[in-house]
Amino acid sequence: MLAELNPERQLQALLEGIRLEGLGLLPWSKAARQLRERIGFLHRHRGDFPNVSDEALLGSLEEWLAPHLYGMKSRGDLQRVPLFEALESLLPWPQRQQLGEFVPTHVTVPSGSRIPVDYSNPDAPALAVRLQELFGLRETPRIAGGKVGLVLHLLSPAQRPVQVTKDLASFWREGYFEVKKDLKGRYPKHYWPDDPLEAVPTSRVRPRT
Repeated sequence: MLAELNPERQLQALLEGIRLEGLGLLPWSKAARQLRERIGFLHRHRGDFPNVSDEALLGSLEEWLAPHLYGMKSRGDLQRVPLFEALESLLPWPQRQQLGEFVPTHVTVPSGSRIPVDYSNPDAPALAVRLQELFGLRETPRIAGGKVGLVLHLLSPAQRPVQVTKDLASFWREGYFEVKKDLKGRYPKHYWPDDPLEAVPTSRVRPRT
């Protein structure tokens, strides 16, 4: 406990503890982790966005984290840090708008489902989606103003990966029919059209009639 210290010394002690033990002391919610990954993606591809590597964040704790630690006295108190807001404070308002425009949290696929984008690899942002939800989509979804194509992890009805591709058009031409042959035998009640580009996309066993 740091209860005997004055507020400024309490703050410095907490910051030093984080520097020594690492960012794992902070409450990394799913939303905070995704925000960090999205910022990291734009830093990697544009350079004008902040560096959010461990080294960079630990070296700038006073700038982005300290304002959210006042009044906290213990390691346990760190679990109350609004980490999403703290990370967002690294971005001026124009960059916050650009983040939403160029690096979406989700992509809406032809079935109507909103699928979260995985930015954990800044060189290969990915979308894991059931194959049948993409029927009718001719090209790979792109982000960053159309500059970066997503890596598609195409899933079976049981949410298991059956194909990974960055070229959806090629998959429809060359890979779909082999995958269809295999999956149709395992999931005969599901929808396996002969022409995936003209088929109705669905998140159900079969499309509504």
